Amino acid sequence: MKKILLVDDEMSVVNFIKRGLADENYEVSVAFDGSTGVKLALEAPFDLIILDIMLPDKNGLEVCKEIRFNNIQTPILFLTALGASENVAIGLDIGADDYLVKPFKFIELNARIKALMRRGYPNENRTQRHTVYTIADLKVDDDAKTVERNASFISLTATEYRLLLVLIKNKGRVLSRVDLLESAWDINFNMETNVVDVYINYLRKKIDTDVNNKLIHTVVGMGYVLKEI
Repeated sequence: MKKILLVDDEMSVVNFIKRGLADENYEVSVAFDGSTGVKLALEAPFDLIILDIMLPDKNGLEVCKEIRFNNIQTPILFLTALGASENVAIGLDIGADDYLVKPFKFIELNARIKALMRRGYPNENRTQRHTVYTIADLKVDDDAKTVERNASFISLTATEYRLLLVLIKNKGRVLSRVDLLESAWDINFNMETNVVDVYINYLRKKIDTDVNNKLIHTVVGMGYVLKEI
């Protein structure tokens, strides 16, 4: 049985989620404040953490940072009323894997949980081979999770890395914002969000700064493409 840690101080939300997850055969542990959430996350293994931002004692952003600081890579889903694009970008940038805004429907929460579970537990029987993607002087080693440009290593956040991986796997192909949302985040965000544009800018600053041959290009009205010119 998969184990989920739910960190939320709204009793009605907690009860709603616990009932739904119990029907889906998940075992749910609950923390009603940030400090308890961190304590439980550090003491016991979980398959997923659902985390509110506005929490007593220690907010969800601090909880997420502390969990990642302790090298715990359990998938984290922010479930919060803070729905601005800036909040989404901050949450994903500090180490969360997904972001769902309250109020929400359980069917969508359940779909996101399943997507994160698939991402967190890849098929162990897949072909074992060293997977490296290259374009020009950019190299992405998907086994080591490293990125190099001109033989210099580039540090990316988990979200930046996933976005770059999608682009380089599809080099030369124009990808729309919807394509990138579905591929890099595994789910459909509100289409009004500019989270893709925000992260493309983050990548450009790290990948295309101080170089003559830019690799990340905007195709006006259509999306983005990774290619040599």
